Amino acid sequence: MNISQSSTQLNGEIANFGIGQPIARVEDDPLLRGAGRYTDDIHLPGEGFLHVVRSPHAAAKIIRIDAAAAREAPGVVAVYTAADFAGLTIASIDSKVPHKRPDGTPHSRTPYQVLAAEHVPYLGDAVVAVVAESLNQAKDAAELIAIDYDALSSVTDAAVALATDAPRVWPHLADNTCMQYTLGSENAWAGAASMAARVVRERFVISRVATSSIEPRAAIGYFDNRAKRYVLYAGLQMPHEVGRDIAAAFGISSGDVHVISPDVGGGFGMKLALYQEYMLVLLASRKLGRPVRWISDRSEAFQSDQHARDTVSDVELALDAAGRFLGLRVRTVANLGAYIGQWSLHVPTGNLGGLTGPYKIAAFDVKVTGVLTNTVPVGPFRGAGRPEASYLIERIVDRAALELGVDPAELRMRNMIDANEMPYNTGLVFTYDCGEFKALMAETLEKSGWQDFASRREESSACGKLRGIGVAYVIESAGGPAGKAFDEHVEIRFDSGGTATIFVGTHSHGQGHETAYRQFAAEYLGMPFDAVRVVCGDTQLVSHGRGSFGSRTMMAGGSAFKSAAGRIIEKSKTIAAHVMEAAVEDIVYEKGRFAVRGTDKAMSLADVARTAFNPWALPDVMDTGLHATAANSHGGITFPNGCHVCEVEIDPQTGCVELLDYHVGEDVGTVVNPLLLKGQIVGGVVQGIGQALMEQIVYSADNGQLITGSFMDYAMPRAADLCDIQSFSRPVPTKANPLGVKGAGEAGAVGALPAVMNAVGNALWAAGVRHIDMPATPARVWAALQQAWAEVQ
Repeated sequence: MNISQSSTQLNGEIANFGIGQPIARVEDDPLLRGAGRYTDDIHLPGEGFLHVVRSPHAAAKIIRIDAAAAREAPGVVAVYTAADFAGLTIASIDSKVPHKRPDGTPHSRTPYQVLAAEHVPYLGDAVVAVVAESLNQAKDAAELIAIDYDALSSVTDAAVALATDAPRVWPHLADNTCMQYTLGSENAWAGAASMAARVVRERFVISRVATSSIEPRAAIGYFDNRAKRYVLYAGLQMPHEVGRDIAAAFGISSGDVHVISPDVGGGFGMKLALYQEYMLVLLASRKLGRPVRWISDRSEAFQSDQHARDTVSDVELALDAAGRFLGLRVRTVANLGAYIGQWSLHVPTGNLGGLTGPYKIAAFDVKVTGVLTNTVPVGPFRGAGRPEASYLIERIVDRAALELGVDPAELRMRNMIDANEMPYNTGLVFTYDCGEFKALMAETLEKSGWQDFASRREESSACGKLRGIGVAYVIESAGGPAGKAFDEHVEIRFDSGGTATIFVGTHSHGQGHETAYRQFAAEYLGMPFDAVRVVCGDTQLVSHGRGSFGSRTMMAGGSAFKSAAGRIIEKSKTIAAHVMEAAVEDIVYEKGRFAVRGTDKAMSLADVARTAFNPWALPDVMDTGLHATAANSHGGITFPNGCHVCEVEIDPQTGCVELLDYHVGEDVGTVVNPLLLKGQIVGGVVQGIGQALMEQIVYSADNGQLITGSFMDYAMPRAADLCDIQSFSRPVPTKANPLGVKGAGEAGAVGALPAVMNAVGNALWAAGVRHIDMPATPARVWAALQQAWAEVQ
């Protein structure tokens, strides 16, 4: 064993891989070469193929199901209806966040089971499951199933569903109001409005969207009869949580459910929840004694993946004569869909603190009404309520600036919280711990050429185009509330060769977590980048975890890693002291090297790890091996914030909106990896652009049919629809966690929605259009211009 300066030559190299370094993602090479391992790449011996027969009606009674011919079809193994599971006690899926109805009673419950029994409340609800030797055989057999429905009247618009004479989504409920949530004070708002020199009002519609992850949902279920354990393969964001939820639904121990989530092709919140198909493949596998697989196709995804957003809000902003914000009033109707998913009620209520933005507002009066409709259930999607809250405050501030004839940036600056006022209690849920809003906004405006916009607008006007510029300054909560319910687990385990495996309870679905965890290993343990492996997504290999959502991984997982690394170092000091015959207190650790103070004696962490497996080289009371775990909660939520500036040009003859320029300045605290950060910001911005300009789920008001059921009708942004998105970071590290990070995964999407729509609104205002809602499609923009021009003639 070499106990000299074995790691000295690596210190410079290791420093280049630590926190703050722009390291290219190690995940990319295998994924780009087709070596990824997604759920659909996994095949188990003897597996059957499951196909789901879904309701063609938005609302109907199930009168009769005749599956006799299907059961006799070639290759068919089984056909299941709700009756086949009637003898099992399977708990209905319900909200993890309880709320109250307007009368104070618990929120409305919906019978969200694995298969619909007597009533289907939306087009796409699962009614029958067919298992066959091949997928095509299962689909062919499904065509032979005769289902008699008694079609009922449906309602897909949440505002319409509130009417007393609206069709009831669920016959057992008195009405379609599921819950109501309030914050602030009506009296406080009334006082602010009475003192206001001006109250600006507008209704904002935030469209319904589909997540459209590049990898559709998929699940393979297997009941291990020998171990009496269910095994689920599925692309998930929270493998441990879904395993616990399945166990709770089946009434068994969580140890009897083994979840394996391999590579995941995008989650964005949609893959957080427990879905019917995950339970179906497990139940079918147990009945059949063989594995069962289900892979969603794109058309099925539009009908069964949880949708998102879909709110209508009436917003009022009270200002004094100097343009200071006095109060904000919001009345939101949120479309929840037909069933209450696990996070359906959290999304429209859990991030309302974002309504304050970075501004000083004295009074708030907020009410959110969640409404059931005959549509796909809603769930989280990149931001989960954050984009909606930020959209409302940023759009109403822009409207105020336009009505007052004030520069929108100046009006924001006038009302912003100063850095020296931190910590700042907003009066609406949040207390901001740090941030330099004005400085970040000023820098972003300068980089975007805000002051020179007038000349660029004149150039566009000379070409017959309308040019607009929009700014949005958004702040969001990230990481989830502090406390043991939001802990995270990390285990660092060395092998006898001196390399380490990091077992993490978080799960990567495109963010680059493996790269980041290797950077942590370089930073805190001085380990070479290629001497580390990262394992996630397996509930048997990783003993505990919460998963990845809410921009939490670097906060929760990173903090746990640092704690575990500290324990590795402490044990290693004891081993190093014993080997080098020194007192523990004389051992100095730095960048993967343990040295005896005042001497040239030293050994590397890899040497220590190898020594740890030699019982004759260890102190008598020490166990062999070198490993440590940490399952601690981070210090609390953080508040990433940023300024977005978007510039657009509109062709009034066609209504086409062209993105010309986009700048975003972000404060996400400590930047772990600038390349990963840019990827997250730009990706989020593009998703926000997609919703602002083109994406929208549309149902027929007549019969609840899904009109945008494929990419032929549901538009997604392409490279040609975008411009160069320029981003920079101006970090203000937080003290809420040991790393100083604030989270970045959702920031781009939060700011893009209002920035793009403010730019479109700014361009159209000069042409007489006073309001337009997303998506700003060519048809919608053209129609708005035609109406405005007709009104002045």
